[in-house]
Amino acid sequence: MISAVLFVNLKGEVLISRFYRDDVRRGDAEQFRLSVIQAKDFTVPIRHFGETHFFYIKHQNIYVCALTSFNANAVMVLQFLNTLVGIFKSYFGGTFDEDSIKNNFVLIYELLDETMDHGYPQNTQTEVLKLYITQEGVKSERAKDLNASSVTIQATGATSWRAPNIRHAKNEVFIDVVESVNLLMSQKGTVLRNDVSGQIIIKSKLSGTPECKFGLNDKVLLEKEKAQATRGSQGIEIDDCTFHQCVKLGKFETDRTISFIPPDGEFQLMSYRVTENVNHPFRVKPIIHEIGRTRIEVDLKVKSMFPFKLFAQNVVITIPMPKNTAMVRVTTSAGKAKYKAESSAIIWKVKNFPGETEYGLSGEVELMASTSEKTWSRAPISMDFQVHMFTASGLYVRFLKVVEKSHYQTVKWVRYLTKAGSYNFRSTG
Repeated sequence: MISAVLFVNLKGEVLISRFYRDDVRRGDAEQFRLSVIQAKDFTVPIRHFGETHFFYIKHQNIYVCALTSFNANAVMVLQFLNTLVGIFKSYFGGTFDEDSIKNNFVLIYELLDETMDHGYPQNTQTEVLKLYITQEGVKSERAKDLNASSVTIQATGATSWRAPNIRHAKNEVFIDVVESVNLLMSQKGTVLRNDVSGQIIIKSKLSGTPECKFGLNDKVLLEKEKAQATRGSQGIEIDDCTFHQCVKLGKFETDRTISFIPPDGEFQLMSYRVTENVNHPFRVKPIIHEIGRTRIEVDLKVKSMFPFKLFAQNVVITIPMPKNTAMVRVTTSAGKAKYKAESSAIIWKVKNFPGETEYGLSGEVELMASTSEKTWSRAPISMDFQVHMFTASGLYVRFLKVVEKSHYQTVKWVRYLTKAGSYNFRSTG
């Protein structure tokens, strides 16, 4: 709950303010000027003076500050302030500074009233605000064409993410399942970290106001449908789901179906994590043997674990070396490897790595003599890669149904991509 919003310049002068509740005083801004701006104490974005809490962000030459005496959600308040700056930038040609405020007092007050009501954030969608608030503060021609009920629906947020009467010559939906796989394996081959962070990104080119129903091989859903045998999969356990605001959360909670009216264009439908039964795209067997204090032998085997019909692209394997490395001689069965002194590592690059294939690297490293008794602390060997049409979690799209009153045909495209997140292997001696 926000009681007031202030816009303060670098001198501590309040350029414009809007008070929504009477639990804070106008004189509280003076405390912010003395204790934060003049003292140049910007170590934390939240300050407490007496019974008043100050949340602030800096943008160019102004401070945007929210005041409250309540125990407000700090993340929500800071997110609102950042969103507010984004709204003003969209109205003022991409810039928002002290001059923008001085030239647009009336418009700023109107936007402050629309985005917050009695301390609670309301409509913060720029596209919706621009339907009925223009630079001059009067309704646009587009908004005049809408009837009063449609404007009310947009303003109250029922489908604020989608404008009415959208038309496309061809109705298409592009679905991208993008996963980042994280792995940390010990010298003995024990998995220390093992998880997948995924996103489902949709690009919608659908006419009208369609309702979509989205299905994944979610284990809970498959058990409810008694379809565990679908495509030979028992389903996967999806954790930590986060959805776009268009998703009907109540329906997901009751029957695990993802129903939504999509925004037009590209948006992230959901993000998720999977921690069980992760399919590792690569296995690495590194052996780095120190011979005395001036020589190291390197033997590395990398095997792809995905189907042989697929390819990993832009595979980069980084093998850390001591900082006193003098000379490196390496040979590889595929790709190119080179020692880079600036990163103190052997960089092995393979442009295309087929599935179910093993490649190797071997080499000798000569070290400069050192008087330091400090032993070499071996950093893990890391990998970077991209594998198309493969998911480390095993997730796949079972169906996407599009229902619209005109009953048009929809073309659907699905792509999968797995890339390296933090993908590391500790080496053995």
